[in-house]
Amino acid sequence: MLTIAQETYDAIVAHAKRDHPDEACGVVAGPEGSDRAERFIPMVNAAGSPTFYEFDSGELLALYKEMDARDEEPVVVYHSHTATEAYPSRTDIGLAGEPNAHYVLVSTREHGNSDGPVEFRSYRIVDGVVTEEDVTITPTPEHQEASTA
Repeated sequence: MLTIAQETYDAIVAHAKRDHPDEACGVVAGPEGSDRAERFIPMVNAAGSPTFYEFDSGELLALYKEMDARDEEPVVVYHSHTATEAYPSRTDIGLAGEPNAHYVLVSTREHGNSDGPVEFRSYRIVDGVVTEEDVTITPTPEHQEASTA
């Protein structure tokens, strides 16, 4: 199961809507071995395509160096689908190289960059096998503190 803060969920959805009609992509990093999605990192879709995403190799290398220095790992790898459901394509499955990551897909096919709901789904992809998992959205810690004060 993926547990993600409301603030991070909102940021991923906003990025997907902002980049529509092109696919958006990014990472949410967290402490190594923790499975805690904490640091939202929107990336550039180097492909600039409505049907394909590709991380910029220089940006991705810099990100991995930064995560290594911070003892982090990619907890979530996300991208959007602009015209199809939020399910990994054969290309997505082939590119899934992080066996511990949650692969989140956001479909903006229904409302594009307009107001309206999106399809937000999470998967584990290991050795080409796709397993959908539940997503739990938790209140952002700052909101919890504000509501208890």
